[in-house]
Amino acid sequence: MVCYGAVVGNILLGGQCLKAIYILWNPNGTIKLYEFVIIFGILMLILAQIPSFHSLRHINLLSLILCLLYSACATAASIYIGSSSKGPHKNYSLSNNDETRIFGIFNAMAIIATTFGNGIIPEIQATLAPPVKGKMFKGLCVCYAVVTVTFFSVAVSGYWAFGNEAGGLILNNFLNEDGNPLVPRWFIMMTNIFTILQLSAVAVVYLQPTNEVLERAFSDPKSGEFSARNVIPRIVSRSMSVILATTIAAMLPFFGDINAMIGAFGFLPLDFVLPVVFFNLTFKPSKRSPIFWLNSTIAVVFSVVGVTAAVAAVRQISLDAKTYKLFANV
Repeated sequence: MVCYGAVVGNILLGGQCLKAIYILWNPNGTIKLYEFVIIFGILMLILAQIPSFHSLRHINLLSLILCLLYSACATAASIYIGSSSKGPHKNYSLSNNDETRIFGIFNAMAIIATTFGNGIIPEIQATLAPPVKGKMFKGLCVCYAVVTVTFFSVAVSGYWAFGNEAGGLILNNFLNEDGNPLVPRWFIMMTNIFTILQLSAVAVVYLQPTNEVLERAFSDPKSGEFSARNVIPRIVSRSMSVILATTIAAMLPFFGDINAMIGAFGFLPLDFVLPVVFFNLTFKPSKRSPIFWLNSTIAVVFSVVGVTAAVAAVRQISLDAKTYKLFANV
């Protein structure tokens, strides 16, 4: 569920980047966001047919390089705009509505859990083959080093440059209200291309667990990988999963809200609740020991946070849906 939610978010972001490029060269264009989401979904439909997770190792390396490139570009552009006289007025104030602020806090916690919860994926992968401890530690060190450098640099520079007007996709802030670029057009174009390529690579990787589930149900292990008996169900099942993800992304074009929902329903339990519960169940520490009560406290606290964040995420999606309607052109 977590990985499939990430696929939805990546397809939506890919559509937004395609629209950003379109608006850059044709500010009065009439093509809607959901049409660009469908275009990116078609690209994903093709990439989704890559046979196995092992064949994605080169795509993973390309994804890492692209992540570093577009993060550097986004950070540099934010610093340039924030330092120039062309930059927008910076407003860091919060909403005066107490309810909005409180739910916003939990919404933000869920988004942060999604952003930094990516480490749970290499951690799970590392447990599939021995030696678990060494591989897990190395994988997590690399993962969090990249996440910290890229996400923190974009978040800090973007908020400094644009204040509370910073968008869920910071690249949208590189155009002013009249649609004029605040940095050179070629630079925005290059950054969006890096982002689109990165998103397509990430979405293919996150789609693999869904593919495994579907193929375990519909394929025949006694037949060859490329036999008609396995190829046809694989194409149909993968295509249907991509089509469903594209439809959801086009219907609910609110990236921050989708991120919050994935974090609340997926990453908060995966990262904070289940590990400590499993530790207590597996190693059975004494109920008088500090570790038992520490784990139990963490599980209870983050269960409450997760439920509250889920309510906040659903509330925000419903509010945005009322404002923008389904298939909105935001």
